[in-house]
Amino acid sequence: MRLLFTIVFALSFTFLSIAQSKELKLEKGLYANISTNKGAIFLKLHHEEAPLTVANFVGLAEGKLKVFDSIKIKEPYYDGVVFHRVINNFMIQGGDPTGTGNGGPGYRFWDEADNGVEHMKGSLSMANAGPNTNGSQFFITHLATPHLNGKHTVFGQVLAGQDVVDLIVQGDTIKSIEIVKKGLKYKWFYNPSKVFKAEYEAKEAIVEVERLKAEKLKAQNKVRMIEAKAKSEEEYKTYFYDLVKEMEPNAIQTESGLVYVMHKEGEGELAERGDDVSLHYLGEAVFGEKFDSSYDRNAPLDFKYLEMGLIPGFNEGVGLSKQGTKIDLYIPYFLGYGKNGRQPTIQPYADLIFRIEMLKLKKN
Repeated sequence: MRLLFTIVFALSFTFLSIAQSKELKLEKGLYANISTNKGAIFLKLHHEEAPLTVANFVGLAEGKLKVFDSIKIKEPYYDGVVFHRVINNFMIQGGDPTGTGNGGPGYRFWDEADNGVEHMKGSLSMANAGPNTNGSQFFITHLATPHLNGKHTVFGQVLAGQDVVDLIVQGDTIKSIEIVKKGLKYKWFYNPSKVFKAEYEAKEAIVEVERLKAEKLKAQNKVRMIEAKAKSEEEYKTYFYDLVKEMEPNAIQTESGLVYVMHKEGEGELAERGDDVSLHYLGEAVFGEKFDSSYDRNAPLDFKYLEMGLIPGFNEGVGLSKQGTKIDLYIPYFLGYGKNGRQPTIQPYADLIFRIEMLKLKKN
């Protein structure tokens, strides 16, 4: 009797998944039915937003993937693999045949974490050990996890079976993963190996362009630092203004040496000491990378103007702003963090750019 109950219980999960997939009236595209010992999880795969990642997942699941002309997956990769890491109210993670969290298919591929798809409840996303270290491991979220946005590639979404996701505990097993293909394009012509190769090479070309750009910026910054060390502050003002004008012909320089570009004037009065200010900012180094952003945290900077220990160039730029102002501040090192910088984030003699949006300005 117990055996019969177990069989009926297991079959009920399978039939439920099949029924749910029919009820969903699936659009053309790729889907995955993950059969586990706790039931079935049915997901839509984001083949357009994350084509490289989806091709990898589909190829591994089906056991039909050729990578770099040297690695061939010939058997369904995920069958029998356990969920080796489960954190309550966070996610379930699997995809490692060793069950240790250290295994993988023997290759790594690029991130697609900037695809605009965010980590929501039921998101299917790639686990990694840092940028561009994707392999076979994936996770499915219990809840929205916005802190992972931009760091992990979301490539699918649970359509049915989120309750099964919530039942999974460490050691539970993936029985099999069936890839469901809707539409002739996907049913007959989708080849994960070809898609993987094309998308990998396209991404590789973009990365190479970015690498060359970074090398150029590094060389330009080296020249700039030599000039900063050799010139007096007055001499460097002229040099810095000329440098910014090459990038922004409409830039204006103040007497202090601050350079700014006004994109939107705003309305009302200018900020004065003690006024309540709320603004968004993005900070980056001239010839360098972004080092801070209130946008990324979705948390504006709130402070009383000139009563908070901010760098002189930033304070001066805020003083040029009204409510609604959008302004880019180009701050020479001597109005920023000076000759020593603020390492490791801000290097010595670093010229900075702050892109500011004044959200609220309350006069006091």
